[in-house]
Amino acid sequence: MIGTGEYRRIISELMDELPQEFYRELNGGVIVSEAFVIPDYSRGNDLYTLGMYQVSSGMRQIIMYKGSFDRVHPNAGPEEAKEILRGILRHEFRHHLESLGGVHNSSSLEAEDERQKQAYLSRFEK
Repeated sequence: MIGTGEYRRIISELMDELPQEFYRELNGGVIVSEAFVIPDYSRGNDLYTLGMYQVSSGMRQIIMYKGSFDRVHPNAGPEEAKEILRGILRHEFRHHLESLGGVHNSSSLEAEDERQKQAYLSRFEK
């Protein structure tokens, strides 16, 4: 398990990889939280939220959940963690960019996430 300092360092490095334009209107920045988050639709607490893009009262921010990451990837070393976190961070930035662009169609990441949620929930229907 990587420590909080290492997690923050990796997130910072990954943020530096992205073009400055990606940060337009991301006025709440990228936040690292120690929390672990289980989505309210989870059955048996078998899902964790690793990152989240949120818009609230004009604030746009990305939250990266280290606590969730630790539970899903307890044995990840720094290099493996960096690859996993790169995917999570870019996923959240795609949400941000699509939100800025007003993209809310069937090919949006929002729609893709909803399809994955419904596929997960359908496994529990009898």
